[in-house]
Amino acid sequence: MESSNRRLIRPPLAESKQNYAAKNVKSMKPPIKKQTPPDTTNAENFYYVKQMQSKTPMVVVLRDGEELNGVIEWYDKGCIKLNRDEGPNLLVYKSFIKYMYKA
Repeated sequence: MESSNRRLIRPPLAESKQNYAAKNVKSMKPPIKKQTPPDTTNAENFYYVKQMQSKTPMVVVLRDGEELNGVIEWYDKGCIKLNRDEGPNLLVYKSFIKYMYKA
């Protein structure tokens, strides 16, 4: 079996680059910028307000494992005030809270 000398016919590379560039220039649109997400979702605020209005008994677990029971009276950016029946009311810094849940 003899191999035939076939010649591959293709357009010059410069010509295909020009065609590709011309197609892309026509179809190019300015990129759409994604909006930055909001800094706060207000979910934390909504949760605190809901628990304060219904005076839900809460358990606050601190980073060292200590559990505090009480009702959230108010909150701000850095702390919450916890009203307790079995002890004095406490001002707890949010940075010291590991998690909290409804009692």
